[in-house]
Amino acid sequence: MRVAAVTLCGVGGLSGAMYGLLTGQGKRARTLIGRSTTDPHRADGVYPGGVGSVLKFAVLGDSLAAGLGAENADLLPGVLLARGLVEETGRSVRLTTYARVGATTRTFISQVDQAVADPPDLALVIIGGNDVTGKMRVRTSAALLGIEVARLRAAGAAVVVATCPDLGTIRPIPQPLRWVVRQWGRMLAKAQRHAVLRAGGIPVPAADLISAEFHMRYSELFSPDRFHPNGAGYRHASAVLLAPLCQAVTASM
Repeated sequence: MRVAAVTLCGVGGLSGAMYGLLTGQGKRARTLIGRSTTDPHRADGVYPGGVGSVLKFAVLGDSLAAGLGAENADLLPGVLLARGLVEETGRSVRLTTYARVGATTRTFISQVDQAVADPPDLALVIIGGNDVTGKMRVRTSAALLGIEVARLRAAGAAVVVATCPDLGTIRPIPQPLRWVVRQWGRMLAKAQRHAVLRAGGIPVPAADLISAEFHMRYSELFSPDRFHPNGAGYRHASAVLLAPLCQAVTASM
């Protein structure tokens, strides 16, 4: 994620001195935040359950959806949630991951193209962080998300969207830049919520429900790159997301 690209253009004006400060802090944050040298693990396939038809479960979005930082495939969010859905529904679950590292809401469109070609019963979307660091306008980002959620719904999928995470939990980002990305992310999450509801999806306020634990247990829940969760972090986030996913499955029956 391009932390160095973030400015205050999305949250108000700024002086030349403040602009210079934030630009310098962004460059410093980019050097402090480790860069992953590996791709996320993959573990798509059928997770067997008991009775009923196979539940087709798709995971779309950015590196958080893909599980970058998880130590092994068993700790990927898609895998944790697929197994949770098996336990809660009793059905076998076919997991398909379309998420890609670095995805924005604009590039997310191609993931939806792939997903609707073989429509899932249930889709989880995690997107937004790269929109903040890439300076995409909040209104544009939310509108694009709403369009793609509507496409998934029209294809027959129940859709759960984890809205933009709290980038203020990323400690290598210094203040006041950390405050800027936090405020921008909050604005985006609010706009995403409205867009997802209008499109017929279920929004989950990730920043509200997940970030406090990450803030308190930073060293325990983040991977060595200091930016993405580790397996324990994904386990915590998945525990929050499982209930709305089950709710979506029940509502679609």
